[in-house]
Amino acid sequence: MIQFQAVEKRFRRQRVLAGIDLTIAQGHRVALVGSNGAGKTTLIRCLLGEYLHEGRVLVDGLAPREHRREVLARIGFVPQLPPPLKMPVGQLVHFAASLCDADPGQIRAVAERLGLDVAGFRRQPFVKLSGGQKQKLLIAVALGRNADILVLDEPAANLDPEARRVFFEMLAERQGSAAMLISSHRLDEVAALVNRVIELDQGRVVLDDRVADLVDLASRLACSLRLTRADEAFAHAIAAWGFTQSQGGIHWRGEVAGPDRLRFLGLLSRYAALLGSIHWDEVPDERQRAIA
Repeated sequence: MIQFQAVEKRFRRQRVLAGIDLTIAQGHRVALVGSNGAGKTTLIRCLLGEYLHEGRVLVDGLAPREHRREVLARIGFVPQLPPPLKMPVGQLVHFAASLCDADPGQIRAVAERLGLDVAGFRRQPFVKLSGGQKQKLLIAVALGRNADILVLDEPAANLDPEARRVFFEMLAERQGSAAMLISSHRLDEVAALVNRVIELDQGRVVLDDRVADLVDLASRLACSLRLTRADEAFAHAIAAWGFTQSQGGIHWRGEVAGPDRLRFLGLLSRYAALLGSIHWDEVPDERQRAIA
């Protein structure tokens, strides 16, 4: 589906990509990781046809720079930094849909699943939205169309836990029919989303490894916590995950998206001295409940 063949890119005298050879097939969910400056964003920009480069980039045999409309019509892209667009939200949705012959209603529907009421913000300039609202709209534009290649650069960084859970569900709906390239500078942020890890360092591939595909992207974990004592800072942090308290803030209950378990444990680690017990179980999906 996607091929990088001896791809090199220089900015003046600095070589940013140093002979990248990769093949990414349908069903591959790739974590593209590496420190800042490793070449991740440059590789993505080459795939999008934005940079001249040595070597070849092909999407089912088509070069993105020579066949931009055909290739970009197949790619749903979420950039790391939202563009400074002054276009009103409603106009932006229609403009984005027109570029790839998509249904604006589908983009709005994805945004609403993520918790963004596009109709309520239709006259608001995109640049005036909050960071989380911008991210939800960009994800909606990427997923609200029939793209079979998803290129996601730190896609869930500004999302609240509930929006992250819905986002993971939507990725699960596409996992068999799409190739996904998910860029991050931290593997723990995307480890549960992927079945392949590619690490770049100084423009070279230093790791390309298939990983166990053990986490259901749509899974949820019912979690209960017991603290040794109530704590205001912990209460504020855990409430952002939708947890509710009982017994004076000692006991907390809620649900965590399966792919977010490492992120959630990272939160709990900050309050390890307060934790008396942790218990969680996977919530059966609707099909399992029906069988039961």
